[in-house]
Order: sequence, then C-alpha cells, then structure tokens
Amino acid sequence: MSGEQAVLAAPGRRRPSAASYTEEMACAICKTRRPRRQCPGVHGDICTICCGTEREVTVSCPLDCEFLRDARKHEKFAPIDAEQVPNRDIRVSEDLIDSHQELLEFLGRTLLAAAFDAGAVDSDLRDALAALIRTARTLQSGIYYQTVPDNAVAARICRAVDQALGEFRQAETERLGMVKTRDADVLGLFVFLERLALDRNNGRPRGRSFLDLLRGLQPDSATRASDSSPLVLGG
Repeated sequence: MSGEQAVLAAPGRRRPSAASYTEEMACAICKTRRPRRQCPGVHGDICTICCGTEREVTVSCPLDCEFLRDARKHEKFAPIDAEQVPNRDIRVSEDLIDSHQELLEFLGRTLLAAAFDAGAVDSDLRDALAALIRTARTLQSGIYYQTVPDNAVAARICRAVDQALGEFRQAETERLGMVKTRDADVLGLFVFLERLALDRNNGRPRGRSFLDLLRGLQPDSATRASDSSPLVLGG
C-alpha cells in the first residue's frame, strides 16, 4: 500500500467527496465549472466561459484586467445606421475636430475624470452627453435651458463638465483677452463625442469600451473619423 493510500485508509480520515471538491474549487460565478483564471472583478477564480459571458454584464471589470484588454482587441460593435444617429442636423467636420484639438482633449479628459469619480459606465456617459447636447442646443436658440438627466450618475457628470468648461473659458479669456471657444464649437464636439460613444457601444450593461477610448483620446492619440464613417455628417 502506498503512503497516500495508507493516509486515505487510516481510521478517522475521510476521502473528499465530489460535492466538497466542487464547492471549494468551482468557478466563483457559476459554482460549477473548474476555474481557469483569477478575476479581479469578483476577487476570485472563475472559468473561461463565465469570463466571456459575464464580462461587463454582471461583473464590473477593471479596465486594466489582462483578459478584458485582450477581449477589447477582438470586440465587435454593431454597425451604426446613419439614419438613426441622433442630432444629424449638427455638422461634425474634420475641420472642426482638427481646429479644436485642445478643446476636444480637454472635454475627453473632463468626461473621463468625471466618469471615474462617479463610478460611471458607458450608458451613463451617453445619457450625460445627450443632456449636454440638449442644453447646448438651447444656447443656439437664444433661450437657455439646462437639461438635467434623471440618471443621477449622468447628472453628476454633467455638473462636472459644465463647471470645467466654465473654468476653461475663463482661463482662455485671461490668456487671450477674449473668448475663443464658441458655443457652436462646443455643441459640435459634444455631438462628435456622442457619436464615438454610440460607435463603441458593446451592448453590455456594465460596458466601458467608450471610457477605454477616452483614455486614448488624449494628446497625440485623438480618435478621428473617416469620411465614410457615420460619425462625420454634413450639415
């Protein structure tokens, strides 16, 4: 009899049951399959199937998770129907984007910081951008009305962006002696960012693919849309 067999056969020692093995060793999500990787989102080990199906669905994945980063490389987004893009009457041109890189980068940083501070996901950012656009539209009509989203997280983002934009314009005035940033430019860039958010919508309830994109929408890596993309629409 081997040493291992002797230990298992010794009086008072019980062989582990299949049930106890499953309970102790199973995936932290499904409680059934054998875990294959450590998940920082649930602080436990999970199987590859749950990693794929629950990622940004029931699990809030850290943006730097190696498995999320790898999944981003293969992520597929539903094509945008140009006829369904909101605010189609707002012209977003390459010239607008190229001539306002500083403002675009500032808005991207502000949205990103506000989203992290509020614990937002992409759907919160889409709600915030929609409200910011509606508010900016009223400035074009001459009758200002601030739209506040019902979504509390989105409302928090809107307040942060409004405050930061006011500070940006004040600093611009002190530096140049005039306000260079027009309301129409801000509106156009909000619409551009909204279209980027729609373009990066992966359909997952806790998806943060657009937030990932904003991290890259910083100096020397601003995302641009091609002429064939529905993100750029003529007026």
